[in-house]
Amino acid sequence: MGEPSRRIVIVGGVACGPKAAARARRRDPNAEIILLEKGRFLSYAACGLPYYIGGAVSGIDGLRSTPYGAVRDEVFFQKVKNIDARLGALALSIDRREKKVTARRLDSGTTEEIPYDKLVLATGAVPVIPLIEGINREGVYCLHHPDDALQIRQRIEAGGVERAVIIGAGLVGVELVESLFNHAVDAVVLEMADRVLPSFFDAEMAASIQDELTRDGIEILTSQTALRVEGKGRVEKVVTMDREIAADMVIVAAGVRPNVELARAAGLSLGVTGAIAVDERMRTSGEDIYAGGDCVECFHRVSGRQVYAPLGSTANRHGRVIGENIAGGDDAFPGVVGTVILKALNINAAKTGLTERQALDLGYDIITTITPCQDHVHFYPGNKAFLLKLIAERGTRRLLGAQIVGAGDAAKRIDILATALQFSATLEQAANLDLAYSPPFSHAMDGTIQAANHTRNRLDGLAQGLTPIEARRLLAEAEGLILLDVREAEEIDKQPVGDGRVKPIPQGQLRERSPELNKEATILCLCQQGLRSYEAAVWLKAAGFDKAFYLDGGLRLWPYVSRDPQSRKADFR
Repeated sequence: MGEPSRRIVIVGGVACGPKAAARARRRDPNAEIILLEKGRFLSYAACGLPYYIGGAVSGIDGLRSTPYGAVRDEVFFQKVKNIDARLGALALSIDRREKKVTARRLDSGTTEEIPYDKLVLATGAVPVIPLIEGINREGVYCLHHPDDALQIRQRIEAGGVERAVIIGAGLVGVELVESLFNHAVDAVVLEMADRVLPSFFDAEMAASIQDELTRDGIEILTSQTALRVEGKGRVEKVVTMDREIAADMVIVAAGVRPNVELARAAGLSLGVTGAIAVDERMRTSGEDIYAGGDCVECFHRVSGRQVYAPLGSTANRHGRVIGENIAGGDDAFPGVVGTVILKALNINAAKTGLTERQALDLGYDIITTITPCQDHVHFYPGNKAFLLKLIAERGTRRLLGAQIVGAGDAAKRIDILATALQFSATLEQAANLDLAYSPPFSHAMDGTIQAANHTRNRLDGLAQGLTPIEARRLLAEAEGLILLDVREAEEIDKQPVGDGRVKPIPQGQLRERSPELNKEATILCLCQQGLRSYEAAVWLKAAGFDKAFYLDGGLRLWPYVSRDPQSRKADFR
């Protein structure tokens, strides 16, 4: 090999940093690449930490291994990739004029000045620690790093942990309930907002997630703030505004914020989100300085705004673009559409694009629909259900966002819709995607296509559907309301609606028994999945029942609809 073509220094060794280093090495075999990581683990899958705690991943090395089983440590990076990876190396400052980084070795305390031709900041994020009295008490943990996961699992396996309180119902907090469940540890989740996953799901979809977790034995307390963690030495209870919760363990999962201290001290520009500002080639405001991963903000392709979207998938994509560009190539990162997915016990939940609230705040004139779907045909064993919510712009008919909740295969559908959003697809384009069909995998018309067509029908005035939020208001305000239950008698007996305004007429009898209904009344048609009630509302409208509606999403969302009505604005908080 010849003389080094360039010296690349990368600060941060979790996701973006190692990916940038690996791509730069492939692009330039002669570059000198130095990777600085303050911790003791390199290139690990932080998103897998809850699954290590729960036991799905047997050892922590499983989160930093290649598909063929090699552990990605300093030796691996040196021998396999010729990258000088230095653990326990804390970057202290950047001298932009002299183009050098000062770093301290945490084991010896010695400092070193490291010159660079190209510098990459992949400093990640730091956990948000709420200002709660007693938060530093023994038995309180924060899940952000492999060392945190090791401590939590060791504490559980040592015994004596029967109940844990999770502070925060975001992605990590909700995923953790399954990890604790696998160890027979009862979980209580506290969330300041009025719903779980408040940044990602609208009220009715979040309610479906919460109801399912509650049925599985998870206690979720929303609109609750932890005030104190109490105990004699070790944690014994968490005190909220109106109750005391016994706890053997507390896990703080209140989110993260970008780690920008090094960038700020170097005078690099921060964006509107507080994260490092970068252009589409991941360049910062400093010459020859790039940044990526959880420390930067991203362009949102649907909203057109800058957003903070800390995800391992995004960090890896950033790293590839950076590695290409620092090694002589020319690549661009086009932005994100805001796609997330999680699994918790028996429910899958996924989201892409804008939520309904976000779309309204941006001034879009929108329509939303909720379509009950199954992940493959009913006659092939093992099919599972899910709800699919679409948000679209009325005038352009452009898809703006989607949310999926249920036991069915959410990953396939959210990826289809994320791809559609990436290319600004309309409902018509989404409805005509040529998707794979075979009974073990899907329907002849997949749920994504059904949902797009459902929304088209609503826009074209072929049916009058009510969102769960609108239905809540109708239940509270409409006089003489008829709840027309078009299910069969045995279905009604199994799951009664429990409202005195119910009029049961099976769908097959509706035409002959329609004279029993008042044509001037407001009628809300109900069924289990939403298809029969949709067809009933269409027929009633054609028969002169002008105020016949159906409930979007079917009776799976009835627990949310029938709760004490609140204003539409309150549902969107």
